Amino acid sequence: MQRNSTHKKSLAPLPYIIFFIIYESLSSIYLFLPPLFGVLFVLFVYALNKEDVVSLLTISLCLLLFEADKGYVLFTSILYFTIAYKFIMPKIIQNVSCNSCVKISYILLAYFGFFLFNVILSKLFLFPMPTINYYIIYYIVAEFLIASLL
Repeated sequence: MQRNSTHKKSLAPLPYIIFFIIYESLSSIYLFLPPLFGVLFVLFVYALNKEDVVSLLTISLCLLLFEADKGYVLFTSILYFTIAYKFIMPKIIQNVSCNSCVKISYILLAYFGFFLFNVILSKLFLFPMPTINYYIIYYIVAEFLIASLL
């Protein structure tokens, strides 16, 4: 398949999905590997800003794999990311000027906001209450370092 040399976007998201499946499996076994939830939120925001449908579908599939691996309700992360993008992120971008501060707020919002979103869902639909542990702090720091490279 020939492509224009100025168009550098990848055509095949399948290797990324396979890598994420393997990585997510390893992160549930080895707790020192962050689950890349905050990085997926940063990529989700970038894909929505660029209106890139292929990247958005790839990230959505990775989010579904994350939910299945961690035991969350189906489509809750995609719903939460969409709500956060529409209602919370414009306020953060409006009030914060540095790029690193915005990225750390993305990751903090991804982890703590998703936890609060699941608490609200568990109260509304009588699901078991989600738990949070101290590994989250390590995951936030590690994923901030990863997201700062993006």
